Amino acid sequence: MENNRQIRKNIWETVEELSEMQINTRVEEDKWTIAQVLEHLYLMEKAITASMSRELSGGEIRTAESKPFFLTLDRSRSVPAPAPFVPAEGFYTLDELKGRLGASREGLERLVAGISDEELAQKAFPHPVFGLMDLRQWLTFIGVHEQRHWGQIEELKMGLPSEE
Repeated sequence: MENNRQIRKNIWETVEELSEMQINTRVEEDKWTIAQVLEHLYLMEKAITASMSRELSGGEIRTAESKPFFLTLDRSRSVPAPAPFVPAEGFYTLDELKGRLGASREGLERLVAGISDEELAQKAFPHPVFGLMDLRQWLTFIGVHEQRHWGQIEELKMGLPSEE
């Protein structure tokens, strides 16, 4: 979880000096706004946490081979987000996004508190690209996924018009 916490901290540092108008500015027609990227991270973390919770409370014991999910960091490849994780159009406030991401992270932290790596390794559910991943891999994937989008936020930020 420590890596996940650091990546989230980096994301907040990247957007902290931006205005709400800037985070909601579409830099390119076919790209999300920074606010939509943050909303996407919230939707993903919330859903992954719910799936992990389901598996921990009643999922069958099954192991999964190690998956190459670190390929997620390769931003030259793009996989469209599944429909439930595509952020809605609209104006988002930074406080609203911080609240949502704070709540989803709190839920994840609460879920994994006191759970051993061995327990996490015994439960698994499928990733749409990488296949069956155990909960340890999913926990690491959350940070890797956010790191990918941190890079996207940095790129979007460079394309923003300066505020006068």
